[in-house]
Amino acid sequence: MELQNLTITLVIILVSNIFTCVQSQTSDQTLWAKRNETGKEVITALQFYFHDVVSGPNATATRIAQAAETNASSTQFGGLWMVDDPLTEGPEPSSKLIGRARGLYGSAGQTDFGLIMALSYVFTDGVYDGSSFSLLSFNPVMKSGREMAVVGGTGLFRLARGYAIANTYQANASGDAIVGYNVTIITYV
Repeated sequence: MELQNLTITLVIILVSNIFTCVQSQTSDQTLWAKRNETGKEVITALQFYFHDVVSGPNATATRIAQAAETNASSTQFGGLWMVDDPLTEGPEPSSKLIGRARGLYGSAGQTDFGLIMALSYVFTDGVYDGSSFSLLSFNPVMKSGREMAVVGGTGLFRLARGYAIANTYQANASGDAIVGYNVTIITYV
């Protein structure tokens, strides 16, 4: 009888611990971010949209410098823009705001349109509020599935390494664009 009571107690403790672990793993999940602890590392998969508006009165990216030949270049080679772009959960501009991309990018291609990007993606949603990752990479804008390097981060993304895959969701003749991002970030527990 005593062995049976001990077995029941151990089963209750085991089930309680499993429930607590499952609950703690899912409590920090959002629709746009999935976090998976794998022992010593955490792999976080992010999916969000970047809204770059270069035209009109509510522009989120503005040219701050240019070379003498920038305006004559078909790729705007030598132009430099400062960015404060919204990041949203879905592609619609009215979708839930989850953060902002801040930094700068410059046109770095003389014959093809490509940007050198130095941006911090700063999040304001859920457990990721205050965390950021930094991207420093060349972005061949006209290609689909372009890969860029994640080179660091803060908060939950401290010591981040990884990559971002970007695909243009929508663009117009003025240069405004909505870009979908799928980002894989590896950090330490």
